[in-house]
Amino acid sequence: MLEVVLSFVVILVVFLVLPLIIGQTEHKVMAHMQSRLGPMYAGGFHGWAQLIADGVKFAQKEDIVPAAADRRIFMIAPGVALVPYLVVLIVIPIDRDRVAVHLDLGLFFVLAVMGIGVLGSIMAGWASANKYSVLGGMRSAAQLMSYELPLVLSASSVAMAAGTLSLPGIVEAWQWWWLPWQAIGAIVFFLAGLAELRRPPFDMPIAESEIIMGPMTEYTGMRFALFMLSEYAGIVVLSFLTTVLFLGGWQGPFLPGWLWTLLKVFFLAFLVIWLRVTFPRLREDQLQKLAWAVLVPLALAQLALTGIVKVLT
Repeated sequence: MLEVVLSFVVILVVFLVLPLIIGQTEHKVMAHMQSRLGPMYAGGFHGWAQLIADGVKFAQKEDIVPAAADRRIFMIAPGVALVPYLVVLIVIPIDRDRVAVHLDLGLFFVLAVMGIGVLGSIMAGWASANKYSVLGGMRSAAQLMSYELPLVLSASSVAMAAGTLSLPGIVEAWQWWWLPWQAIGAIVFFLAGLAELRRPPFDMPIAESEIIMGPMTEYTGMRFALFMLSEYAGIVVLSFLTTVLFLGGWQGPFLPGWLWTLLKVFFLAFLVIWLRVTFPRLREDQLQKLAWAVLVPLALAQLALTGIVKVLT
């Protein structure tokens, strides 16, 4: 019992610390890549206090609820968007013996729970009593539902290759030659995950230049901060899942397994930030075309390739 409690405490600490580290890293990477001076000043040396300044800013802002809003739904929507990522971390292995809950259907559980996050955007948009927010919530729902299919299909190819839905089991079955074999599925999974997080260049539903901030238009203070935290927590979860499914998780030479996992996670998180500062935002029609005309066929092709290899071997 004590071991389980300690595991949950460790996961909670990871959940609270890693998104903040990635948020701070994003400030610095974007500052260097786009010559942004603002994030380099707070606190003096290299802007080390930028994250603290952001936290103080959110804490000081007034918590406003629109008069016509559905107050109960409006208030719980940020939590609905954030909590699924905490639940998902419970079943993701960091090392061979470091996983809080070992589920035989771990991959199924992860994909099912992550789908709940869609409700947070829909609830926020509908409860805000704002037409822009409703439109942003509908766009978010359409995007998340569209990219759910290639996400599930690409993850299924790895489960088929490993012969199990257990996340530790998938890592144990992983071989180095899976890198080229599952490369298409890895790219599809990663891009679909970015779209589900509404990260640039897939951020049309919350683009300031389009519909203000989509379902988050009416949110202020700490509730808005929770939506931002859910985005960075989603980056952590996406990086962990991509590492476990396609990069061998804790497998690697010389270094401890947990360190290999974290190195791969931080590399993927850096890639997420890099994509944000590199590519322009996609239009709504381009978003849907990419999902249905490109990623879904590629995911199906990966499934077919996996089936052929499994039959031949």
